[in-house]
Amino acid sequence: MNGAKSKTGKSGANSNGASSDAAPLLAEKRLRVTNLTRSTVLATSLEVADTGPRRNKGLLGRASLEPGTGLWIAPCESVHTFFMQFPIDLVYLDRKNRVRKVRERVPAWRISVCLSAHSILELPAGTIRATETQAGDLVEFTPATGSE
Repeated sequence: MNGAKSKTGKSGANSNGASSDAAPLLAEKRLRVTNLTRSTVLATSLEVADTGPRRNKGLLGRASLEPGTGLWIAPCESVHTFFMQFPIDLVYLDRKNRVRKVRERVPAWRISVCLSAHSILELPAGTIRATETQAGDLVEFTPATGSE
């Protein structure tokens, strides 16, 4: 998503814009994200957008998002789907990786905001429904296994 922006700035964040708790994981660049509340996996190969250029490019230029993949934008509290070619699911997280808000199958040409979010997961449409993810759930990030 081009232009995914954070209005929170970088206070309480490290040099790459993510909370210091996430810094070791962000270095991995591919993560597995698990919904601990529901014991479900949201993504097995999650990309990280933790720099300005990566956040700005987002998912732009892609024709689709494969199951098990996604993008974690940190820090970020709002995104748009301008010029997107496919719908996506959005999971808004606070600094403790608690789900603050979910939006399913967001089509192109939309703006979505959650002012209490610190980061956003952009996932293939249908992921939220398949994993039964909802506000209040706790997610965990771990390094992805296998080759990248």
